[in-house]
Amino acid sequence: MLNKLYHDLLAFYPMKPWWPGDSALETAVGTILTQNTSWKGVLKSIENLKNAGKLDLDALHETPDEQLAELIRPSGYANLKTRRLKNLLRFIKTRYGTVDAMRTAPKDRLREELLSVNGVGRETADSILLYGLEKPSFVVDAYTRRVLARHGILPEKTPYDEIQATFERTIPRDAAIYAHYHAMFVELCKAFCLKNHPKCEECPLGKQRKKI
Repeated sequence: MLNKLYHDLLAFYPMKPWWPGDSALETAVGTILTQNTSWKGVLKSIENLKNAGKLDLDALHETPDEQLAELIRPSGYANLKTRRLKNLLRFIKTRYGTVDAMRTAPKDRLREELLSVNGVGRETADSILLYGLEKPSFVVDAYTRRVLARHGILPEKTPYDEIQATFERTIPRDAAIYAHYHAMFVELCKAFCLKNHPKCEECPLGKQRKKI
């Protein structure tokens, strides 16, 4: 069923890079900033960091909390996200030295290490692994749950790890495929599979309509 769903969506959403980011570090920072907020605010925060010359591991780590909070304020929860970002940066520096050095670590071990960082949950850890480090770790979010539940594949309240394991057992373990599959869920839910008043008659999965 998951394979069929993937190919049905692929007919409407051709594979292409999705998560914007010029580096693995920028992607990792973005995964913290995007928690409980819109992507528009995250982009503004990233722009602020770039303009201030702070989108560098050492620069970010050494920036005073008050200054960093002001730069990322467009993402919301500025003080909380500053603490979480500093926790992640501290982990990267002390354990690996650089974000790119994390690529050499086995995925499962690295995932456990990331989950031990205060403020890094499953979705954030898997986003760093998949989009930042190109490791095949499927990301489960509210959009994933919504589509699966509405198509009778898995109940919406299925535990995160169970949903992820179902995908990774069924879909070939390829980071590019996982990233695109997750991205298609996001795009589908933003345009058609809305939380309220879904546009089922217009949805690519509802009727075979012209390519979007």
